[in-house]
Amino acid sequence: MTLDEFLGQLQADIRERMESGDAPPYSEMVFAEHVMDHMAEIGMTSDPVTCHYDAMVDRTKLRLSGYAVSRDDEQLDLFVSLYSGSEKPLPIPDNETTQAATRCLAFLTKCAEGRLASRIDAANDAHELAQIIEMIFPKLDHITVHVLTDRVAKSKSFKSREVNGKTVRLEVMDVERLYRHLSEGKPRDEMILDFKTLSGSPLPCVLLPGEDTVYSTALAAIPGEALRLTYEKFGARLLEANVRSFLSATNKVNRGIRDTLRSAPEHFVAFNNGIVVIADAAGYEVTPEGGPGIAWLRGVQIVNGGQTTASIYFTKKKTPDVDLRRVRVPAKIIIVGSEDEQGDSAREVLVANVSRFANSQSAVKVSDLSANRPFHRDLERLTQATYCPDGVTRWFYERAAGSYNVMLSRKGDTPPRLKKLKVEFPPTYKVNKTELAKCLMAWAGYPDIASQGLQKNFEKFSALLDEDEGARRWPLVNAADMKRIIAQVIIFRAVQKVVRPLLPAFQANVIAYTVALMGQRLKDKMDLDRIWADQVLAPPLMALAAEWARHVDKALHESAAGRMVSERAKRPECWEQLRSITMPMPQEEVRAQSA
Repeated sequence: MTLDEFLGQLQADIRERMESGDAPPYSEMVFAEHVMDHMAEIGMTSDPVTCHYDAMVDRTKLRLSGYAVSRDDEQLDLFVSLYSGSEKPLPIPDNETTQAATRCLAFLTKCAEGRLASRIDAANDAHELAQIIEMIFPKLDHITVHVLTDRVAKSKSFKSREVNGKTVRLEVMDVERLYRHLSEGKPRDEMILDFKTLSGSPLPCVLLPGEDTVYSTALAAIPGEALRLTYEKFGARLLEANVRSFLSATNKVNRGIRDTLRSAPEHFVAFNNGIVVIADAAGYEVTPEGGPGIAWLRGVQIVNGGQTTASIYFTKKKTPDVDLRRVRVPAKIIIVGSEDEQGDSAREVLVANVSRFANSQSAVKVSDLSANRPFHRDLERLTQATYCPDGVTRWFYERAAGSYNVMLSRKGDTPPRLKKLKVEFPPTYKVNKTELAKCLMAWAGYPDIASQGLQKNFEKFSALLDEDEGARRWPLVNAADMKRIIAQVIIFRAVQKVVRPLLPAFQANVIAYTVALMGQRLKDKMDLDRIWADQVLAPPLMALAAEWARHVDKALHESAAGRMVSERAKRPECWEQLRSITMPMPQEEVRAQSA
């Protein structure tokens, strides 16, 4: 699939979503939501929220399309979109992208100074965001402004800016970069360790070339400063295949790492177990000493040693006088090759096993490797093997980020084949694992967890799958089970469709709670098999969902009692309060009605 074809498909998908009625009211917001969701899926951001704001304040133009705040309130991503709707890749001048970034920076500046929240209508999502930024700004460590565009940018990043003493990175996600991610399915390709740039020369190593294996191995000692700079650039994306996340500097092991860095950096290589790195490709050069060296690694993931890597970064950040030039980190580097060389599943299994066994010094469940667990593999297999009642279309479960577009690219190698594939697997029948978890958790009665964001909700969903409750709620043995699971996605999207034009703010919370109440009170009236058969929600139930959403919105505001609605919605006591509110009930005949 060429860039031209990819862009044409993207614009067609946006038009289709607009026509379906379950999208935001403007095509630019649909585009922004599409790109932000992709960035969350590959780990570039966490739980983004669409939030449109465009206004002149104190003769300064402010603009925003969305945001994402990390769970620890230490990372903030702001998004601003520049959407043209063009069917052909057009260039966008750097002055346009920098202007958009500047307007987004102006929004951030006024929020940080506490001069914006009071000037935004409380019904606008940006009002609450301004309050949040004002509150968390002092503790923010990472701030990035992302310019999203469907045109081709010459520069993908710009020089960092300063806002009230904080460094703000500026990046551009243009259609060319998006194409590489979604069409080729290789966002890891952007994650490059260039040791000649980071350290001034190739990294000395001992090479252990594979003979009967599909990978090669190198042993090395990576300079601490090179590792710090790499984490600073890529953040948590670098640890995506790691089965653990950073536990904080107060953890006993991480405290020991911090203390070694401060008091005995030259002994770090002796005291630390080191890291395990997986890479798709490597470039080799002779070191100045005449030995073998690694010039660069591409498609890098740290699968063991995430605590070490993050501890080095945060220790230096909090204690600037730590001398990382004296630090060397032992590293086992595994070059596994590309998917094309091994096949998708073979590479995934290898990476999963390396991650699993490299972390086996403390208990790690196989279920932590979420995308490879049986539930997700079975759902992927069953959706692709089962036709909808029309006998033409099928759902596509996107277990791995970008797999839908990779499928179109690989199998749709001619225009007729691509057209046939898109008829068979419509974009609106695609669902990824984080959206699926949100839909299922809301219907199962966990709207407070669904309101906590895609990743945190997915973690809880994965944990429940390990328990008896998960097997009881979401059995997946055959196609009939798969159909009932997809029916819950259809219900969630139907509620989404009626809520979006109905309410100006806190839509995600209202949707989750409305779906949860429907799941609690209407299960005997909502036949999941019938919903699968119809592929839509019956009109009487759609009307009821709209009515219930208004009640939920009012109840959420009352429960918040002047506090932030979105924060209140994350608390279990909010669900305890709302699950008992009085709702108008449908007539009995709703059960039998078809759409």
